[in-house]
Amino acid sequence: MATAKEAAREVLERLSDQVTWNDIMYELYVKQKLEAGLADIEAGRTVPHQQLKAEILGNEN
Repeated sequence: MATAKEAAREVLERLSDQVTWNDIMYELYVKQKLEAGLADIEAGRTVPHQQLKAEILGNEN
């Protein structure tokens, strides 16, 4: 597993030399959110689609 610094370096290396600070920040933000989501899946901290849909629609039968 890569450290945060290594992961950030990998993101930076695949970006073009013409990126802006905003581009860099966005890419790092997306990378962090994806990794957090994958960690949630691994830890079982998710809700099945049908359950969430029922809760949103108020059909908690």
